Amino acid sequence: MDRWQAMRIFVQVVDSGGFAPAAKMLHMSPPSVTRAIAALEQQIGTRLLVRTTRSVKLTAAGEGYVADCRRILTEIAEAEANAAGSFMHPAGLLTVTAPALFGRIHVLPIILDFLDHYPAMQVKTVFVDRVTNLVEEGLDVAVRIAALPSSGLISRRIGSVRQVICGAPDYFARFGEPKSPEDLTRHRMIGRDGLFGHSEWLFGNDGSIRVPIGARLIVNTNDAAIAAAVAGWGLSRFQSYQVAPEIEAGRLKIVLADYEREPVPIHIVHAEGRKVSARIRAFLDFAAVRFRRRASFNAWLPETAAGPDY
Repeated sequence: MDRWQAMRIFVQVVDSGGFAPAAKMLHMSPPSVTRAIAALEQQIGTRLLVRTTRSVKLTAAGEGYVADCRRILTEIAEAEANAAGSFMHPAGLLTVTAPALFGRIHVLPIILDFLDHYPAMQVKTVFVDRVTNLVEEGLDVAVRIAALPSSGLISRRIGSVRQVICGAPDYFARFGEPKSPEDLTRHRMIGRDGLFGHSEWLFGNDGSIRVPIGARLIVNTNDAAIAAAVAGWGLSRFQSYQVAPEIEAGRLKIVLADYEREPVPIHIVHAEGRKVSARIRAFLDFAAVRFRRRASFNAWLPETAAGPDY
């Protein structure tokens, strides 16, 4: 068996989580898959997988090797497509990652339209609330809501979101509205693990206003924080796209808008340089236009902050 086929089998075993499901996907027998992995490990001279009765796991060497295999297999597929004259027609698998809630609300509809537009494409989503490593995790494109640090990634800005303080009209009827950030110390606050879960919140463009936040209710999901705020229990801080439906429906109201920090930029990023593949280029161009048409995550922003920016 050639090395290319062995790499393909190895990647499928990792993606499928076992030898039997990989064999089914590849239309091979499980013993053939097992022999291929054993031969590959023998050729390389190191163990790539740890096998148990219930699962297979990557070794440290396997983690690095599977990332290299994904890159090599992609380059081979694109070289073949280029030689066949079909490089300008996107085809193959594209993996897209984004924050979980933003991915479900804004990225998934764009992916569905993209698949309708390019029938030879396949897309896998990885919607998680953590910063992913595109190269190590074999991801093609990421949507990130943050000011990006310097890196080897190529980025394209497609919008911005605000960090807003919200409460229900019923809450404000009972307890009044805060007029300054310092007033929050006298209100019932809904805290969160992770994003905005800090004990101190910063306000103003330069973050010079610091307010300690003592939350009696601490939740671990955005949905729970939104539900508690809509129920009128207290105030919390959100990214504007997370509460767009509640704001538009009047279930939540933004306060302290004059004290907000600079809007947080949204970027599409990828690891490939100038010779970006057709499948990634097609998605970047397709998604950038449609992101800017989706106004809800740019809602309540000045036009200068929400406009196109590369």
